[in-house]
Amino acid sequence: MTTVDEIAPDVFRISTFVPEANLTFNQFLVRDEEPLLFHTGMNSLFAPAREAIASVIDPATIRWIGFSHFESDECGSLNDWLSIAPKATAICSFVGAITSVNDFAIRAPRPMMHDEVLETGKYRFRFRQTPHVPHCWDAGLLFEEVNRTLFSSDLFTQAGEAAPLTHSDVVQHAKETLIAFEQGPLAANMPYNENTASILRGLADLKPATLATMHGTSFAGDGERALLDLTTVFRETLSPAT
Repeated sequence: MTTVDEIAPDVFRISTFVPEANLTFNQFLVRDEEPLLFHTGMNSLFAPAREAIASVIDPATIRWIGFSHFESDECGSLNDWLSIAPKATAICSFVGAITSVNDFAIRAPRPMMHDEVLETGKYRFRFRQTPHVPHCWDAGLLFEEVNRTLFSSDLFTQAGEAAPLTHSDVVQHAKETLIAFEQGPLAANMPYNENTASILRGLADLKPATLATMHGTSFAGDGERALLDLTTVFRETLSPAT
């Protein structure tokens, strides 16, 4: 079942729980003059997601389609969305464009550079280049500056079915999920290198009020503190020095 919940002003969480993975797969629609979708979901999620989004806006009016890195849950159904939304353009990192998206997408993407800003009407999205955070060298994240929503992709991943939004701590659940992954076939899904902590601290400096999480519950509250706490979790759990 796919659900729709407004987790911040004009930000709608489109969520499907996949029992086989024990994960929610969340996409985020931002309603504005030029609507933006962050995460396309896999091909199998296209039809239910399109129906869910149609309860908020006409999917054909989507103008921008963003994602963190080249992976099926991030952008697997990108071409389906580009097909039904004739004015839509994918946005991704420069590395993502030249290594994958230029070849994969049926229309050329708009590559974005670090700290470049995209305006969609009343909202402004700042692109942060975050190589290998959460994974892949093409990774990047969007930060909506008006209401301070960070679209955090796989950061703060929490296993199991999840409520749309919480004001309580999400870091402990994310830590438990990360440890469980590290003990199974998904070990090393989150890399850690000499740049990881500084990238996370840079995201914390944005002082997000909402964390729009790809897998699990989104968080409203002190996003700066949550990101700094996650930095400690990553260091303690993933650093080769520990």
